[in-house]
Amino acid sequence: MKVETKFGDAVVSIETGHMARQAGGSVIVRMGETMILATATASNDKREGLDFVPLTVDYLERFYAVGRIPGNFFRREIGRPSEKETLTSRFIDRPCRPLLPKSWTYETQVIAQAVSVDDKYDPDLLAMLGASAALTLSDIPFGGPIAGARVARVNGKLIVGPTQTQLEAADLILIVAASCDAVVMVEGGAQEASETEILDAVFMAQEAIKPLLELQLELQKAVGKEKRAVPEITRNEEILAKVASDFRASMLEALTTKEKQARQKKIGQVRQEAITRLAEQYPDSQGDISYAAHKLESDILRGMIVDENRRIDGRALTEVRPINCEVSFLPRAHGSAVFTRGETQSLGVTTLGTSYDDQRLDTVIGDTSKTFMLHYNFPPYCTGEVKRLGAPGRREIGHGALAERALKAVIPAHEKFPYTIRVVSEIMESNGSSSMASVCSGSLSLMDAGVPIKAHVAGVAMGLVVEGDKVIILTDILGDEDHLGDMDFKVAGTTAGITAVQMDIKISGVTRDIMTRALEQARVGRLHVLSKMNAALSAPKAEISQYAPKMTIIEINPEKIKDLIGPGGKIIKSIQTETETRLEVEDSGKVTIYAPSAERAEAAVSAVRRYTQEPELDKIYHGRVVKIMDFGAFVEILPGTDGLVHISQLAVERVQKVTDVLKEGDMIDVKVLGIDKQGKIRLSRRAVLED
Repeated sequence: MKVETKFGDAVVSIETGHMARQAGGSVIVRMGETMILATATASNDKREGLDFVPLTVDYLERFYAVGRIPGNFFRREIGRPSEKETLTSRFIDRPCRPLLPKSWTYETQVIAQAVSVDDKYDPDLLAMLGASAALTLSDIPFGGPIAGARVARVNGKLIVGPTQTQLEAADLILIVAASCDAVVMVEGGAQEASETEILDAVFMAQEAIKPLLELQLELQKAVGKEKRAVPEITRNEEILAKVASDFRASMLEALTTKEKQARQKKIGQVRQEAITRLAEQYPDSQGDISYAAHKLESDILRGMIVDENRRIDGRALTEVRPINCEVSFLPRAHGSAVFTRGETQSLGVTTLGTSYDDQRLDTVIGDTSKTFMLHYNFPPYCTGEVKRLGAPGRREIGHGALAERALKAVIPAHEKFPYTIRVVSEIMESNGSSSMASVCSGSLSLMDAGVPIKAHVAGVAMGLVVEGDKVIILTDILGDEDHLGDMDFKVAGTTAGITAVQMDIKISGVTRDIMTRALEQARVGRLHVLSKMNAALSAPKAEISQYAPKMTIIEINPEKIKDLIGPGGKIIKSIQTETETRLEVEDSGKVTIYAPSAERAEAAVSAVRRYTQEPELDKIYHGRVVKIMDFGAFVEILPGTDGLVHISQLAVERVQKVTDVLKEGDMIDVKVLGIDKQGKIRLSRRAVLED
């Protein structure tokens, strides 16, 4: 069966029953010539003892989708996902996971594959639609459907479902996911947009998503499978009541301990004490006892916030933790800064490189390169844990992409500052909102490196607690408030506006009113953080680090490029080796020289000029005789450039034979008498002698 609807300027269709029929649910989603195969399957065996939903979401790009063979050694899609695949998998997972029952402990796998991709429509949001449709049609008790839309602002106009060409010209791009009831996820960036502009884009996308939701419901009604029964979790009410009464005081004391590790240690001790004291009376109910302790912790934290307007660390609901900023922390780095907010700390480090350091990206959308990148590292010691170190996971890639998007809005155009820029955020401590701390440390380190960013960027994470008709929004949330709260809404920007947002929720959705309040509260918090950052460093340093590559730009005649490069690159390689520099030559004749010092740069400039300068009329050159002819001698006056000294111009007196005066290899002074339209040069030794 196939259903379709208009979406923006295109038609979206969903088809099922044709392919992957043994999966729990499978669909093919199509828009233009972009096609996604999405499947959702759950195991038949329940996993006991889990306190989380075992959901795995994978988005895969196949290079045959664009008629290409992968460029790696193996010529196949390698096992490790690309950054694009990882980020897409994350934003499919994030809105889907809260819509599965908390008691669902059957292994569930969603796979979305881009099997055909045109040059107009990005397959990522079609993959989200396909994942939701596959879950909706399957026997998995999914609380959807959901769908996503990308909205962009081009020339002041909001467009839903923009093409790749329109995205290149956009100054605001958001990805919004919504269910039938509310917005469930937001992610994107802008060139310093206002809160109202962000809200307008979000809810325009939500409205546009509705036909995609109706399409899935229509398909489900026709061919959807009967849903499995949701597993019931029965709790021993007697244990819940006993833990709540006997351990409330000790849990309250533990939970209001300000220092994170001490707090977690005390909470663990209370939980263990409850298990030990009640184990004899309830020998087979350790899970219920542990759950009761966790519920007590949650009830106390949420109750303090909702009923007392008080947080576990003593702050007001809108108060930001204490901030400390340090710059130039690392003496040999090109730029560095330490940003500390409460018990969250990020070391930001900026490194400047050349175009050889650009990041090359190989995706089905096309090969691209990045001249600005931000990498986020979350080592286990930052939370006092011991874990195996490995390649960056989805968390590291996702947080890094968010911080990169926030800072990208203020990075100068590559034409004005032609360095490749890499920022690394090393998380030293973590107690909530380390991605926003990365934005702050990254901004400070960029200014410390002398990168001419137009303004500081700061970020703050907002939280939400909803109990009945009470809605409480928190500024600068702790890790515990994130874990036990209902929303994590990160907002980054300058004093002028927002540059990045990311919202994840654990409830069914949020309204425009809640988002409006959260964004305004975030704006006030962001301005407070920016004031602290500006007090530490208010403008980029005038000079880049002495350890950064020095950049010099000169222009040469494009016709001389071949002379500078030389056969097989011989000349340019020799210049780079002799001067210890790196040269980049553009077709326009622009030559960029990167050197470790000013002296090396000057040496490279002299070498380039030597091979590319053009002869000047009436100028005297000291050249080498390269060829003797009966009618005169050819003299090389510049590397690769020679001219003819006619026999009549060899000396003041009459010359019978050229060899009477010169031989090959002689060094002589000659004057340029003329240059014709073909570039042939007439030289005179006689004119120099007469002078």
